[in-house]
Amino acid sequence: MFIQKAWRTAAFGLYGFTQFTKSGFLEHAKKFREEDMQIRLDGKNCLVTGANSGIGFATAEGLASHGATVYMLCRNKERGEAALNQIKSKTGNENVHLEICDLSSINEVKSFATKFTSMDKPLHVLVNNAGLLEHKRETTAEGLELNFAVNVAATYTLTELVMPLLEKAAPDARVITVASGGMYTEPLNKDLQFSEENFDGTRQYARNKRVQVALTEWWAAKYNKGVGFYSMHPGWADTPGVARSLPGLSEKLSGNLRSNDEGADTVLWLALQPKEKLSSGAFYFDRAEAPKHLKFAGTAASHSQINSIVDSIRSICGLPALG
Repeated sequence: MFIQKAWRTAAFGLYGFTQFTKSGFLEHAKKFREEDMQIRLDGKNCLVTGANSGIGFATAEGLASHGATVYMLCRNKERGEAALNQIKSKTGNENVHLEICDLSSINEVKSFATKFTSMDKPLHVLVNNAGLLEHKRETTAEGLELNFAVNVAATYTLTELVMPLLEKAAPDARVITVASGGMYTEPLNKDLQFSEENFDGTRQYARNKRVQVALTEWWAAKYNKGVGFYSMHPGWADTPGVARSLPGLSEKLSGNLRSNDEGADTVLWLALQPKEKLSSGAFYFDRAEAPKHLKFAGTAASHSQINSIVDSIRSICGLPALG
């Protein structure tokens, strides 16, 4: 097991340095089609979590520039308002709205979902972007490990609770979850809240992102009519989150990290494409379907645990058991 873990880490490092950096993006961009990004989203409703900075901000701005009505879900009202005003000013789109919710609180997620679904508007695009990498083990007021609460519990709960609005927008509706290449280093693990003694925030983040990718497969199989589900990897982007959580990576790759717009490029591409061009349940990177597992990494078989993991998440989040 130790040898396999070491192999995964080494393979991920090599793959990442050649593919996930700015130079990787510029190389892949040679194959991009300009017409893919000329599609309009007028009349479409989009919800983006963690939308006040980084990839979330670039995504919200990109959607607004294509004419969408955008709902920015942010934790901090002041930063959210500043981001909202910036997007409105830059895009000229007045149909951009701020919603406040602390995604580390499942109760707040439920309250927001109740309020949002009461508007009874079709939701064409949900972007699960908000993410957290906290190195020390912290527990929320609701008793959840903090990384898991934001990255997994909130992502799952919000997606499930706004499903009626997504189904109302079928067959155009889609859910795009911003995962991370870090998930290549970890298999799916039933210890969702990392109860092991030596807590490792980076490993927990990678495990959380592996859950997101497996959940995307699970959703695609469960809701196979009208709603498409896609996970994606933005590459290594120079976001505030990366600078705070992974200062070593940020310093080592200084000048070769992707911009926020480059990191958000595939999110926007997934939001714009006709669904027949996309594969529900798939993992995307730089506008193309990407492998979910590195060769010889031994992570593929772990996805068979997703049904019991979903049951655990529902129980932890106080959602009714699936029939």
